[in-house]
Amino acid sequence: MAPRADGRLNHDLLPNEKGPQDACGVFGVWAPGEEVAKLTYFGLYALQHRGQESAGIATSNGQQLLVYKDMGLVSQVFDETALNALQGHIAIGHTRYSTTGGSTWENAQPTLGPTAAGTVALGHNGNLTNAAELVDLVAERYGSQRRGELARGNTTDTALITALLAGDPDHTLEATALEVLPRLRGAFSLVFMDEHTLYAARDPQGVRPLVLGRLERGWVVASETPALDIVGASFVREIEPGEFIAIDADGLRSSRFATTDRAGCVFEYVYLARPDTSIAGRSVHAARVAMGRRLAVEHPVEADLVIPVPESGTPAAVGYAAESGITFGQGLTKNAYVGRTFIQPSQTLRQLGIRLKLNPLKDVIRGKRLVVVDDSIVRGNTQRALIRMLREAGAAEVHVRISSPPVKWPCFYGIDFASRAELIANGLGVDEIAASLGADSLGYISPEGMIAATEQPASQLCAACFTGQYPIELPPDDRLGKFLLEQNELPLGAPEDGLLSIVPSAGGATALDHP
Repeated sequence: MAPRADGRLNHDLLPNEKGPQDACGVFGVWAPGEEVAKLTYFGLYALQHRGQESAGIATSNGQQLLVYKDMGLVSQVFDETALNALQGHIAIGHTRYSTTGGSTWENAQPTLGPTAAGTVALGHNGNLTNAAELVDLVAERYGSQRRGELARGNTTDTALITALLAGDPDHTLEATALEVLPRLRGAFSLVFMDEHTLYAARDPQGVRPLVLGRLERGWVVASETPALDIVGASFVREIEPGEFIAIDADGLRSSRFATTDRAGCVFEYVYLARPDTSIAGRSVHAARVAMGRRLAVEHPVEADLVIPVPESGTPAAVGYAAESGITFGQGLTKNAYVGRTFIQPSQTLRQLGIRLKLNPLKDVIRGKRLVVVDDSIVRGNTQRALIRMLREAGAAEVHVRISSPPVKWPCFYGIDFASRAELIANGLGVDEIAASLGADSLGYISPEGMIAATEQPASQLCAACFTGQYPIELPPDDRLGKFLLEQNELPLGAPEDGLLSIVPSAGGATALDHP
């Protein structure tokens, strides 16, 4: 397993402590006359929070596709020289956290594959639940010998989609996509392209966000609205669940490959999305503040100061303070350069744990009764260390408030939680969790309160990680799993040279080489 990139942006505060890992970020642009690679670079910068393991950009100049990708953050993967080499009028980009397949260069995106008339590059945010079924379909249609990305060692569900888009001489890529997309199950917000056209598609449930924007001379699709803002694109609308769009010299075309059955991920509102994002017309920041207000109503306490766990707990802490009338304060200071170091700390530093990333403002919290607000509890190790640190700094009481319900179930739609056995809420009740953390009290927002804050109907949200009720049917356990495609017994045999299926004139051979 390759090491993760330095500079993780999520709220993991303890070395080796695994919090809820983000989905991925996708970006696409069709804009003749613009520097599309640089637009994509900045778009990915705005989506960096959705994945920090690898980043990649593909471009087309109308004749050939080029892909540049590597492990690391967007700023680590690309420089001016690399971006200047990616010429064209179409581009897609991807920033990854792995939810299917390991964190390796081979699994970085965009993926690249042949089509009947050229080449396709594809980026995927989400997670397919029927990957095992798609393996069978790839073998049935194209033979058991691994080709393209699959032959190059790619073990992701994204590689399966890319393989299925190969199609045949009687079908265009657009026609092939409209035949393949209804066969996919699970969460998928896709951007892909051939030499002439930019495509985007979203699963019928709309689990992950995907938006459409307008440039003066083109179009943009992206996972979240801030990626539109950063490149100067105006927000047009969300890409609808079950919608497929194509953008080329003839303009934008929209078609449906499935009827809408909305089940957007509620955890996007709780933690995953940027606070300046809007999802389904609701400001994520406003939703988080509303969750904090609801927490104050559901779990009041006499206290002197409300403090957030930076940065994920800040909007909810603002809401809690406003509703309760308790003063809001910054009781913790965060190192702005908290990237996950490759240098292992000494035993002494490991014992300090959370202090590598957070430190208490002792003069602010000494003698105070604190309300500490965070977005979720997974294992509880981070909160346990934090509470111990606050008490050592002189806090009189520590009351923990969480702006989501207890996380009890795994996600199969693009978030990588700890295993169910590791989730603290599965083994203990609320009072027992409070005792385990060393908190004076603990309060979780109710599922109803959380959903009300989103201003979305409960019937149109997925809250499976809290309720265990999955809106998209799951296959048997032996047909699921992050490393499913790495099993040797799958009906895809030994690889042939993965480059043989790419037409050299399309630029595919060099694009698959390691940068």
